[in-house]
Amino acid sequence: MIVKTGIFPKELSKIIRQASENREKADYLDFFITSKGEAEKQIQRAEQFGEYIQKYLSERKVQNMNQNYQDINASTIDRWIEEGWEWGIPISHETYEKAKCGEWEMLLTPTKPVPKEWLGDLKGKKVLGLASGGGQQMPIFAALGAECTVLDYSGRQIESEKMVAQREGYEIRIIQGDMTKPLPFDNEEFDLIFHPISNCYVEEVKPIWKECYRILKKGGHLLAGLDNGVNYLVDEAEKEIVNSLPFNPLKNPEQRKQLEDEDCGIQFSHTLEEQIGGQLEAGFQLLSVYEDTNGEGRLHELGIPTFWATCVKK
Repeated sequence: MIVKTGIFPKELSKIIRQASENREKADYLDFFITSKGEAEKQIQRAEQFGEYIQKYLSERKVQNMNQNYQDINASTIDRWIEEGWEWGIPISHETYEKAKCGEWEMLLTPTKPVPKEWLGDLKGKKVLGLASGGGQQMPIFAALGAECTVLDYSGRQIESEKMVAQREGYEIRIIQGDMTKPLPFDNEEFDLIFHPISNCYVEEVKPIWKECYRILKKGGHLLAGLDNGVNYLVDEAEKEIVNSLPFNPLKNPEQRKQLEDEDCGIQFSHTLEEQIGGQLEAGFQLLSVYEDTNGEGRLHELGIPTFWATCVKK
């Protein structure tokens, strides 16, 4: 398969075949004796094979470095969903039916439900789920009578939204799009924007707040889940501080390597000034805020907040 796809030159097939034949002899014959000259040839062939592989991997790394980081994140999240990522599992039919009967909750951050007073009466309200695909929040909004739109860059999250809408029989406008670009909506189009933790996958957040302000009606609300940066300071076991801030893998190769080794896509830390300060700078009025933890791990066990949730008004 390696040779047929054209990834490597055909002469590598001879190296693989010869190595395979020698291994079979060594495995199944009572005695296998080779000459010093033949052993040296095998070592030379192995080194040649290794050079081809190293060159291929280096070229792939350069291609990945040049790829749009949002595309990297979309493909990473798609892969996580295939592996059972909890934030990519759509709600059940039973959960949808309970929401229609008034029994529901929604999350902007890992563990604390959004206060229901932040949402108010949703019947007939135009709601945008910004980077909120996956069939978890928008079906609840639909069950509560909202007119729903969702924008997400992950193809698998978009598929989940379509699946739940078809299963439950409600209408929703579904757009696969990049929130780092100008949002494809009219001025003052929405009553509410629901934006769960996701701007940690975006380098610049202030333009997003400005776009949210533009597309919200006067008196409309933006509810956002925000990473406070603590997660980027510590190692995977959350026992030692290993990074400085800001965490920006596009500017720090070591931080990029950390993310690649842990299959975490491309993520960024953001300051209080960028997050809440950026909302205020865009023109929003801060109404309420709460903190939350990761929901698991050592930081959670120690009660160390790693996320904020904000409710702001235009």
